[in-house]
Amino acid sequence: MSSYRERLWPAAWMYLVIALIVPATMLVFTPISLIAGVITAVALVAACVGLLIASAPTIAVEDGLLRAGRASIPLDLVGDASAAHGEQARHERGPGLDARAHLVLRGWVDPVLRVEILDPDDPAPYWLVSTRRPEQLAAAIEAERAARPSGA
Repeated sequence: MSSYRERLWPAAWMYLVIALIVPATMLVFTPISLIAGVITAVALVAACVGLLIASAPTIAVEDGLLRAGRASIPLDLVGDASAAHGEQARHERGPGLDARAHLVLRGWVDPVLRVEILDPDDPAPYWLVSTRRPEQLAAAIEAERAARPSGA
């Protein structure tokens, strides 16, 4: 059962940036062969879009775990979760960032959620996760922690 699930899909402007591959490729290949330019441009755009979509991480709270991308941690090892927007989010991602923190950040998603880690054996003091709905994610973490007995 999942109480929260979000996929950090790329923003629309990322696809427009990828579209700039077409004129650049055509500029390079047209003097050689128009067909080679078209084929190369289509292949490069398809590969870039595929990589962008495949690399979109999922953020989820389910089965007593917080999952962010490939990483997961039991909810009984996490502490307070605090949302940040705008200037505060920029500070969390930049000057206020601890180099030991576990990061799942995407540049096209401004808000972040900082989740404190209580595990003394974990080298990361907190996770910093991009999310479009940080308050909902924090509420889902708290609700899931409250619903599960400690150590379960």
